[in-house]
Amino acid sequence: MNITLFIPGRVPVSYYGGTQRVMYHLGHELARMGHNISLMADAGSYAPWANVIVRNASRPIDQQIPTNTDILHFQDNPVSDNLPIPYIVTCHGNANYLSDESRRFSVYVSKNHAQRFGCDTWVHNGLDWDEYGSVDLTRNRKGFHFLGKAAWRIKNVKGAIDVALGVAPRQTIEIMGGSRLNFKMGFRMTWNPRAHFLGQVDDITKKYVIERSQGLIFPVKWHEPFGLAVTESLYLGAPVFATPYGSLPELVNEEVGFLTDSKSDMISALHQVHIYSPNKCHEYARDCFNSRLMAERYVSIYERVLNGEVLNKHPRQCDRIQTDKLPWHE
Repeated sequence: MNITLFIPGRVPVSYYGGTQRVMYHLGHELARMGHNISLMADAGSYAPWANVIVRNASRPIDQQIPTNTDILHFQDNPVSDNLPIPYIVTCHGNANYLSDESRRFSVYVSKNHAQRFGCDTWVHNGLDWDEYGSVDLTRNRKGFHFLGKAAWRIKNVKGAIDVALGVAPRQTIEIMGGSRLNFKMGFRMTWNPRAHFLGQVDDITKKYVIERSQGLIFPVKWHEPFGLAVTESLYLGAPVFATPYGSLPELVNEEVGFLTDSKSDMISALHQVHIYSPNKCHEYARDCFNSRLMAERYVSIYERVLNGEVLNKHPRQCDRIQTDKLPWHE
């Protein structure tokens, strides 16, 4: 199959770039499966397993598609309803930007994510775990970590800090992902000598921190579409303590973490963090959220579309971006 992946931004990524990371790993896996991959991305992108096309933002997409493309795979893009070839759109966020026609060929990143848009088709994100190198699950672990866009209120970094500092004896929390400040959303800063803001970190630093962490504290206050922070933490041996919103009940079972919307209940669970096995967390993520499984599921979806099937027969057009703040009980 000749597949063209449209990836916003430059790939591969070293920092966050969740969408770019997942789709780059998808392309690589599809190539390993024997498919011919064209990758349309920003200047500076490279992929030795693909035909890389530098996207020209001033030209229509249909004028840049390789002529041999069987199917085009977009990411979070408003799509013209008049494309000359079959396509799908993976929706990675909660924004509402697709036309009714495009939503019929949309794919979501969790079952909950799809259901909130009245859709039926979803694929859990997977990662190429070989890219993470060997994992040392025998390290002495102390303190906790947070991984996400720290400046977004709905990510609730303040709640994560409160939970970590509420665990006795004195605990620390390492906060990775963006700045503690966001001037567009209002000046605010959370300060505590036991809360260490690391900002945007590269893959080496992220792995170093998580391998030494007792667990991910992730008390988000919105419906998380997927949550790469969750699967990455599990793969590196750290159980997950999160709110039960969006995809999170699909990702976190009782053997690898604990879900609650209560600060006090999460603190109580963290006092029992020793009951969670780093090995079990690692094996669960390795087996359930890998790029091979993801690629196989997308191939099935490509085949459905190429056979003339509509992915979502009765999609719901949502009125607004789904970012309502959900409860977090202090």
